Amino acid sequence: MDRLLNVTTGVSVVLLVLVLISLRRAHIRVEYSVSWLLAAVALLGLSLARPVLNATAVWLGIPGSPVALLLIVGSLFLLMFFRFSVIVSKLRDDNIALAQRVAILEFHINSLRRDTHEA
Repeated sequence: MDRLLNVTTGVSVVLLVLVLISLRRAHIRVEYSVSWLLAAVALLGLSLARPVLNATAVWLGIPGSPVALLLIVGSLFLLMFFRFSVIVSKLRDDNIALAQRVAILEFHINSLRRDTHEA
């Protein structure tokens, strides 16, 4: 159990550092970094607060706190991946709409050029 908590603490610290470096270098936008920072802090908090983890395992009815930790972490990241899937889907739809508007504008520009050349 202690080894798992130590590894989880290390992973959460590495995740925090990576997000902060990416944010500083503008590789990630602030609104997306907040989710990752919250996940890393939650992971760090769970890995450092063994009594909270044990109480959560009892509340969930799980026999061991390592299983509870993995379940909580997996659920947290699953929710984050779903959120980002929704964001990517919206961006794809916006990209399609933008491409259609550009095509319409190009058509109107070409129509105006033809009208001015014919006149």
